[in-house]
Amino acid sequence: MDFETLAQEHKDAVYRQLLRMCHNREDAEDILIEALAKAFRSRDELRDPESFRAWLAQIARRTYHRMRKKQAHHPTTGIDRLPPGIPELRSAALPPDEAAMEEELDVHLKQAFDALPGIYREVYLMHDIEGLPAREVCARLGLSLPAVKSRLRRAREMVRLHLDRIIHPTC
Repeated sequence: MDFETLAQEHKDAVYRQLLRMCHNREDAEDILIEALAKAFRSRDELRDPESFRAWLAQIARRTYHRMRKKQAHHPTTGIDRLPPGIPELRSAALPPDEAAMEEELDVHLKQAFDALPGIYREVYLMHDIEGLPAREVCARLGLSLPAVKSRLRRAREMVRLHLDRIIHPTC
C-alpha cells in the first residue's frame, strides 16, 4: 500500500488518540499534521505496512510530548501559537537530518499561512498564532463568535489541505 492510502486509513484513529491526550481539537489537529509530515518524510523506515497505525501513533505521541516539553519551558508558545514569522520548530538537540526535515516543515507551514485569504489569515493569526481567546478576536475584528469560529475552522482546513498537497502531490 502507498503512504497516502495508509494515512487516509489510519489518521482518524490516531487523531482520536491525540484528542484524548490534548483535550482540544486544535492541538490534536496540529500534532496530527506534524506527525503525518514526519511520517511521510520517514516513510522509507516503515518496514511493515500492517504496523502503520502504531508507527504513526508513536510519531504523534513523540510530537505531543515534545510540544508539552516546549510549552513547559515557554508556556505562552505552544504548537498552535506560532509567532507571525512561523519560527523554527526544531530543537538544537535534533540530529542534522531531523533538523533539516523540521526546517522543511517550517517552510511549508509558512507557505500555508501566507496562502490563506486575508479574512481567514487574520483570525488564524490572532487566535492560533498570537493566542488570543476567540471572544477577544471577535471584539477586535467586530465579528460574531460563530463567524470567528467558522473562519478559524476554514483557515485550519486550508492549512491542512496545503500540507496534504505537499505530502500527497498526486492528489
